[in-house]
Amino acid sequence: MTDVIGRIFSIEEFTVFDGPGIRTSVFFKGCPLRCSWCHSPEGQCYEKQVLKSPNGCISCGACTSLAKEKTGREELIGECVEVCPRKLIRVAGEDVTADKVYHRVIKNKDFFSCGGGVTFSGGEPLMQADFLIACLEKFGGEVSRCVQTSGYCDNEKFRQVVEKTDLFLYDIKIVNSKKMKRYTGGESHIVLENLEALVGMKKDFIVRIPLIPGVTDTEENIDDIISLLKKYDIKYAEAMPYNRMAGAKYSLAGRKFMPEYDHFAPVNIPSKKFAQNNIELKIL
Repeated sequence: MTDVIGRIFSIEEFTVFDGPGIRTSVFFKGCPLRCSWCHSPEGQCYEKQVLKSPNGCISCGACTSLAKEKTGREELIGECVEVCPRKLIRVAGEDVTADKVYHRVIKNKDFFSCGGGVTFSGGEPLMQADFLIACLEKFGGEVSRCVQTSGYCDNEKFRQVVEKTDLFLYDIKIVNSKKMKRYTGGESHIVLENLEALVGMKKDFIVRIPLIPGVTDTEENIDDIISLLKKYDIKYAEAMPYNRMAGAKYSLAGRKFMPEYDHFAPVNIPSKKFAQNNIELKIL
């Protein structure tokens, strides 16, 4: 049987925030959402992208000259990586088999002995559900398999992934459908339906809440999330306060970071409200 091929943009070793223990995280290319606060623009589109750091460029013109010679335009192409004298250009996006992912991760198996393992993240790993399932099957019974996800996926495919996964890090961003659409471009009911499926399938999961000023940290949204957690008797969640470095990578992709909220506003940390509702909230 031919090994399934997928597209990733990074494999990071010895990560400690992508699940319990020491882990290796595999970042899948492509995401169906466009969250205003996304800090990984290179993970949004499925297509391969040529990224160029603006820091240190000596404006020699080698990259644009090559691009123009090859395509008639100055838009950078993959071959530009080889001609940059400062090594400021790279391609985000690598086509790999599930077997190749397995061999690049399993070499760190000895470091996973204290509760660690492999985490599949993105982008959104569920966007490449068949490739994700193939990767999960490779590691079955050998190391802990974690999926970090927005839950934005067809319900049938989601259930297939759940069956192969040991732990989910499940983002709950916005419950209100109109605000979810405005700030992420997605439909909240898809995330909520898959959360219900996850609860019903009795799999281990951790709800993670990104705290974005004026968007997800509002009283209304926090109340909605708490009500949702209480509905399923969830007693523990993790919050990820907004990182003001979120827009740092956009210039690499030739884009401007244009959030639809006050980028400099303080973040509301709702620990007290969660405690009042008997839900432990860990701030990451």
